[in-house]
Amino acid sequence: MIQDEVTEITIKGAREHNLKNIHVQIPRDQLVVITGLSGSGKSSLAFDTIYAEGQRRYVECMSAYARQFLGVMKKPDVDVIEGLSPAISIEQKTTGMSPRSTVGTVTEIYDYLRLLYAKVGTQFCVNCNIPVRQQTMEQIVEAISQHPAGTRVQILSPVIKGRKGHYRELFEQFRRQGFTRVRVDGELQEIVEGMHLPRYKVHTIELVIDRLSIDQSAQKRLTESVEAAIHLGEGGINALIETSPESWKDVYYSTSYSCPSCGTSYETPAPNMFSFNSPFGACSTCEGLGEMLDFDPALVIPDPAVSIAKGAIAPLGKKRDTWLWKQVKAFCQHTEIDVDLPIGELPEDALNAVLYGAEGASVSVNYGDMAVKHRYLGVLPSLRHLHDQTTTPSMRKSIEKYFASTSCRSCGGARLKKEHLHIRIADKNIAFCTTLDILAAELWFSELSSHLNDRQQFLQFLLNAGRILAQPLLERVGTDAGQNLGRLQGRHEL
Repeated sequence: MIQDEVTEITIKGAREHNLKNIHVQIPRDQLVVITGLSGSGKSSLAFDTIYAEGQRRYVECMSAYARQFLGVMKKPDVDVIEGLSPAISIEQKTTGMSPRSTVGTVTEIYDYLRLLYAKVGTQFCVNCNIPVRQQTMEQIVEAISQHPAGTRVQILSPVIKGRKGHYRELFEQFRRQGFTRVRVDGELQEIVEGMHLPRYKVHTIELVIDRLSIDQSAQKRLTESVEAAIHLGEGGINALIETSPESWKDVYYSTSYSCPSCGTSYETPAPNMFSFNSPFGACSTCEGLGEMLDFDPALVIPDPAVSIAKGAIAPLGKKRDTWLWKQVKAFCQHTEIDVDLPIGELPEDALNAVLYGAEGASVSVNYGDMAVKHRYLGVLPSLRHLHDQTTTPSMRKSIEKYFASTSCRSCGGARLKKEHLHIRIADKNIAFCTTLDILAAELWFSELSSHLNDRQQFLQFLLNAGRILAQPLLERVGTDAGQNLGRLQGRHEL
């Protein structure tokens, strides 16, 4: 006798969790959705009853050896389950939203933008706002030679930039060639036999080509060192210039890009320079987030009609005998800023100097019977340093009450380093593109080819590829693209 085909899953007397003696028949070989109010027993029926019993029966068919590696669910509280097959389940899980995710990164359109700006974009000088140009080796040597005689200089060649590996063979090659020092991830080290790095970490390696002092007699040696560094560093070198007995300034020179006015050198544009997930592109202040927990100007200066001396800067408080107040008073006296004038009447540059400090500013503060010369950092950077270093919870909380989530002061919320935001196409940087909604972006890119010169026209296929990639998304979202994507992602950004 041929048994009839089982077409249903029959459940009788299901009492698992909040189920009250439920009887139900579910058709097999079909997609069945269980719906209902929260707490009505959907998961109890689907996972804790039907799936649990299917898994239990399946595991019990295996050998004792196999069962020891598998978790067995307990028998559900049910009278009868018939027509059940071995079952699998997909966990119900809510995906967390990364603060770095945008519509552009999720859809991978941003990868095309990074490639486009790296290959077509024009680098402008951060200081002079003019296009940069190539710099010759002679110009680099001349720029280094401009430092005072006797200044110590170290010539470094960047041989590895942001790549993983142990580099054992590379260090051994340098050692055999007679080099003795390298700078690994910003730290100078001696090259020793068997030297290697953690394999799965990202590293930057710079080979120390020469160490010398600026002198007319050493001009030939400097030229040869710069030439060797440029050859190994593929057109770029780092010069460590001594500024004081314990301080060195890192200056980058490149035969590819430098400003014709001020001489500042820039790296050759690369896709990772436009990634806010990469340390080579992300703003160092906010680490690529575009915003940070920092002092809120509205909380720091609640009443502009009050003077600094009477507590206009709320976290600083009224004038009193503290170390920070002594610095503020000395700085204001030196720069002729009136602490008794309502803070709202102070010039903006003077107020910013008090709050955030000024480049090269120093003050002389009386400490007991002696005067101490001290660099003036500014009120807010000093309090921020105190907040980060203190181990006293009450001190930290007293400063945090003036904090709020604000746009990064360095990048203005663009999340990239300042020099990378000065790479433009049609006078617009990549941050401008990421603020466009889908419809505006499609229009801007469709007109972009008219702004490219003959040298850039061969990369027109990148634009077409980006439009092809964006078209299905555009059609799916419809005319309300920007608003719909904003609701999905929590922002109107590519």
